[in-house]
Amino acid sequence: MIYELAVVLKDGSGDAGVESTTKTLKEIVAQHGGEILVEDNWGVLTFAQPSSAGIKRGGYLYFMYSSDTEANKEVNRRFNIDESILKYMVLRLGENAEAEALVKNYKTPYSTSHKGSATDGISEESGMDMEKDRKKFAKRKTCWFTAKNVKADWKDPKTYSWLVNEFGKISPARVSGISRKHQRVANNAIKRARNLGIASALSRRNAE
Repeated sequence: MIYELAVVLKDGSGDAGVESTTKTLKEIVAQHGGEILVEDNWGVLTFAQPSSAGIKRGGYLYFMYSSDTEANKEVNRRFNIDESILKYMVLRLGENAEAEALVKNYKTPYSTSHKGSATDGISEESGMDMEKDRKKFAKRKTCWFTAKNVKADWKDPKTYSWLVNEFGKISPARVSGISRKHQRVANNAIKRARNLGIASALSRRNAE
């Protein structure tokens, strides 16, 4: 199975924190016969919204790897007691057969080596501004995500930030025109992004 792991380190952990976290994950994955497919350091970002403890910044690491559920249990055990880690999230991405495609499609504006968005090129393709393009679909009550073959992804704010108003409220499908399926996907992506400090629950702001 292919999984993705996002880790937020305490600001000030520095290279030592990055190396320690990376080494720990590699050891766990190797012990369970898995493989690290993507290893990406996003650097220190300012949270879209300060944490409940008032923390405003954190160092982000992203990994994609193949392994089994037992490896994830060990990840949970080790990372829960690591004082340099503020928060982390493990998500299942797909089957091992999908590994090549998942790695190829990995993009995020926060990366230096995989910088980009799933929405890149859509404006040129449609011949109009993306916001106007989305409004056109909303008026027709047709799903923009389906038409553009794009999914909301927590690590790619361009795919979902347009669904959030200035007060942090998520637009319902009856307003945005997207399908119920994509509404659920978008809701989950936004909640995950908020949990990791990528998106704010009070505004349209994203991590920088």
